[in-house]
Amino acid sequence: MAFELKNVVPWGRNLDEYKSMFNLTDAELNKKIISFGDGPASFNYSMFKFNKSVISIDPIYGFSVDELKRKIKETKDIVINQTRNNAENFVWTKIKNIQELETIRLSAMNLFLQDFESGKREGRYINHEMPDKTNFADSTFDLGLSSHFLILYAQLGLDFHLSAMTEMLRVAKEIRIFPILDLDAHKPALLAHLVEHFGKNFKVEIQRVDYEFQKNGNEMLRIKRK
Repeated sequence: MAFELKNVVPWGRNLDEYKSMFNLTDAELNKKIISFGDGPASFNYSMFKFNKSVISIDPIYGFSVDELKRKIKETKDIVINQTRNNAENFVWTKIKNIQELETIRLSAMNLFLQDFESGKREGRYINHEMPDKTNFADSTFDLGLSSHFLILYAQLGLDFHLSAMTEMLRVAKEIRIFPILDLDAHKPALLAHLVEHFGKNFKVEIQRVDYEFQKNGNEMLRIKRK
């Protein structure tokens, strides 16, 4: 089945949020990073401006900037209203209210849109749908990230997660996944299976992070070679 933009909910985050979500140190930001399912985040844009190395992959990068603009406009009010209606499921500390959330998200996505066409020409945004194998050689990257994609969408199933994370670990020496809750703010059953499976050959940890917007969503899954 072809990937369709109508099935996407584009919602982007910024560099400061990535640093908090993944406990990224200044030294780690200097490493070669690949970000899976990166969507319309401004992480790549900001890292590029600081002369850092990031490759973002996502199937939405197969669409034009105008198509992405329309989709973001279509879904923005839906996402904001859903968040407002479920406000008790979120922690309103660093982000104080719905209005600030909207401002932060739109700012990140607008930076992405400004950067998208040039970034795509430069090979920083790559159209690719997981869990298909990427074109990168083994251990090309020091660090692989997955923000609000794997585990959050637990309905993709265990086999999808195993295949996607196996490919991530092929091209990156270490991967980090945030959050480790599903869309209902629960730890999904597949999390334990993933920890057990990858724990056989990798060092697997669940670590606290300096970020919590989804209530109890302040942990990441970290997997690296022993």
